[in-house]
This record gives sequence, structure tokens and C-alpha cells, in this order.
Amino acid sequence: MQVLLKPTRFLLFLFLLFGGLYFTRSILVPLTIGGLLAMLFFPVSLWLETKGIGRALAALLCLTLLLVIGAGLVLLLKWQSSDLVHDLAGIEQRITEMIGQLKQFVSSKLGISAQQQKTFIEEQQASGAGQLSAIVAKSINSILSIAVDLVLILVYAFLFLYFRHHFKQFLLKLVPANAQPETRRVIYESSRVARQYLTGLAAMIVMLWVMYGIGFSIVGVKQAIFLAVLCGLLETIPFVGNLTGTLITVLVTMAQGGDGQMMLGILLVYGIVQFTQTYLLEPLVVGTEVSINPLFTILIIVVGEAVWGIPGMILALPVLGIVKIICDHVEPLKPYGFLIGKVGKEDSPGLKDKLKRVFRKR
Repeated sequence: MQVLLKPTRFLLFLFLLFGGLYFTRSILVPLTIGGLLAMLFFPVSLWLETKGIGRALAALLCLTLLLVIGAGLVLLLKWQSSDLVHDLAGIEQRITEMIGQLKQFVSSKLGISAQQQKTFIEEQQASGAGQLSAIVAKSINSILSIAVDLVLILVYAFLFLYFRHHFKQFLLKLVPANAQPETRRVIYESSRVARQYLTGLAAMIVMLWVMYGIGFSIVGVKQAIFLAVLCGLLETIPFVGNLTGTLITVLVTMAQGGDGQMMLGILLVYGIVQFTQTYLLEPLVVGTEVSINPLFTILIIVVGEAVWGIPGMILALPVLGIVKIICDHVEPLKPYGFLIGKVGKEDSPGLKDKLKRVFRKR
């Protein structure tokens, strides 16, 4: 029984941890995003403070920069989507034709007449008519919730930047005096890992915009820039984001009258971009700061989605990277840091290191 006591306690701890994270997600998700944004803008705030600007004003300027970037991105999407709005009539006509072709296929292959299909669709619409008001109310509540979360994220980021020394002193007071240097190192490396991951991710998204934009333009996709930006932004969602962006591009192009050759071109662009992203951009731009075992990379993303939804998938890797740093510097937790870390990374240098060696030799 004593042998099973420790694993049982650990499993109970995980159950309580993830259960608590799930039931407090409305509080912790904005707080976590605000903390990561504060880590991202910490060097900018520190640089402004060295120029004689007060800490509060420096934090406000950092948030203003964030809002300017977000507003610029929204304006870009709005500008590019204006042509898409003009083509809505043609898209609607094309969708109507596709629905008609689908009805003919169902009628010829399954023996269901067009009238039977129409009756079935009308029955489904009638059964779902009573749920329309509930769907509209839920959508309004979701929009309001997102707006409140955005305000909270900005407030949390400002407070983290402004009171960062206070929070740091609090963490140092939790440990003995002889452990404070190691604690300072953990705080520094955690902030560095989160910052480098987020900046690398942002740089990779910009590169994806360029590659998707060039590829879609060569293929002949309408609104290539809009769809390229959309695909790049969806890349922040692991696993499903890239497939979702490509599927949206294929559907929009198909609805606009694109032929099979254009569909193959889009898929070819997707394959080339994914290959470049996986084997060049991620090792060179994002880097190996978040050195997580592939098994736990997949596992933490799945757990993040189950606990916090899509925000959990986006936040999973940087948060686990911070957890790994803590485990690597706390003696009782070092086995767990070793477990979730990459295997043999010291003996087998990654692509980033190999390319650096090649350029140094040259």
C-alpha cells in the first residue's frame, strides 16, 4: 500500500488541479493571457523607463502599441474583405447551383426525390425555429463575454507591468534566503521563454502571411491577402487551425467559381507552406526554447482544449514551458522536468543548430 500511496496522491493532485482550472477558466484565462502579454512587453516597458518615462505611462504606451497592432490588423481584414462582400451575390448564386447539384446527386444515387428532400429540410427548419431566439441570445452573450475578457486582459497586463517588482518580491519571500538566487533565475528564464515563444510565433505568422499571400496570388485566388491573413491567424490554434484555414479558402474559392485545378493549387500551396513551417520556420524562428517532448506537446494541447477550450490550446505550450523550467530548478520536481523534456536533445542538435554551424563554417 505504501508503494501506491505516492502515485495516488499525484493522480489526486492532477485531478484537483485540472478540475480547478476547468471551473475557474473564466477567471484564469484572461489572467494568464494578461500575464503572458506583460512578459512579452516587459523589454519595451523597461526600455521606455530607462528613457525617463514613468512606469505607469510606459505600461500604457505598451498597451497602446498592442491596440494599434490589433486595430491595424482589423482594418487590413476589413479592407480586404470589402471585395468579398461585393462578390456575395455571385457567391450566393454559386452556392445555390452547388446545392442544386447536390440534390440531383442525392436523387440519382440514393433515390430520394427533390420533393422529399425539400420536405425533410422544411421539417428540420420548423423543428429548429424555436431555438433561433436561444441561439441569438447565446451569440450576444458570447460577444459581450469576449469584450469583457479583452478589457480584463488589458487591465491585467497593465497591472502586471506596473507591479512587477512587487510580485517578484512576493515570490522571493516565499523561499528561504539561500534559495533566492535560484528563484530569481527561474523568474528570469520563465519570462524569457514565454517572451521568445510569443515573439517567434508572431514572426512566424507574418512569414506565413507572406507565403500564403504569394502562393494564393499565383494560383489565382480572389481576396488572396484576406485569406492569407486568415490562414496565418488560424495557425495559432495547433493542429486544427491550419486545416480550418485551408478548408475555408477552398470553400470560398469554390463558391466563387474556382475550378479543380485551382483547388489543387491551393492544396499544393498548403503542403509547401506546412513543410516550410515545420522544418524551417519553427526551428529557426520559434526556436527550441519550449523544449517539450512531442508526446507531452500533443497531450498538453489536448488537455488545454478540454480545460480551457481554444484559448487553452493556444496557451498550452508556453505555460507548459514555464512549468518545465520550474521543475528543472526545484529538486523534488526535476524528474518531472526530465519526463516532459525532449529526449537526447544534447546529443542530437536540431535543425537550427545545424544551420548555424553551416553558416559559421562558411
